[in-house]
Amino acid sequence: MDLELAGKVALVTGASRGIGAAVVGRFVREGARVVGVSRSAALSPHTGYAVRMLTADVTDDGAASTVIEATLETFGRIDILVNNAGGGSRLTLAPFEQLSDDDSDDALVANLLAAVRMTRAALTPLAQARGTIVNVSSIGAHRVDGPPLAYNVAKAALTAFGSGVAPELAARGIRIATVMPGPTRTEMWDRFAEAAGVPLEAVLAKVPEQMGMLTGALIEPSEIADVIAYLSSPLAASVLGAEIAIDGGILRRA
Repeated sequence: MDLELAGKVALVTGASRGIGAAVVGRFVREGARVVGVSRSAALSPHTGYAVRMLTADVTDDGAASTVIEATLETFGRIDILVNNAGGGSRLTLAPFEQLSDDDSDDALVANLLAAVRMTRAALTPLAQARGTIVNVSSIGAHRVDGPPLAYNVAKAALTAFGSGVAPELAARGIRIATVMPGPTRTEMWDRFAEAAGVPLEAVLAKVPEQMGMLTGALIEPSEIADVIAYLSSPLAASVLGAEIAIDGGILRRA
């Protein structure tokens, strides 16, 4: 299927590994030009004239405008913004009574404010291109029933932001949608296993059953990337403010 993305310019945050790296690769295969942003951009396997990797921490004040300016200097336009960066430096499985304000602040900046700032900074070029924004949230946005609590609450806020700002963006010709991945095979599970003091293999073996995944298997980053590519394309022209769960049947909702 031709997604009609050839020649489009996509800006992807959190692009050096996991879902972000898969999204960069998917756009490249579709013929898009890509700017990938990461705190460790050198880890990206994607090189070539159609890809520029920027080293930046989008949780820093002022980083969003710097990234947008660099993207425009490189490719002259922005058609797609994928707000994938998230997690946070203080991601913890601690119960609520042990969460500090610093833990909560870190989660909100990494998983909400970074995307809000990137969206605000990109509004003018996206409006000029009648472009698209895809936010990467989590099923935790609708299943905030345990750890990592601060992360889940921040993702719930990100999901609400996407649906809440959709009418305003639509008036400027910009579409926005949110994807909510379930348990995906990324390095985040290494951090969860370390925090719990459990071997990674033991964690991964139990997750599908514990989370009620009807597929019985973790999701691959490429599956998330495929959905993001579709949502970014003209083929999804009528998808606005939507929340798409990619979760192996956990939520059993769109």
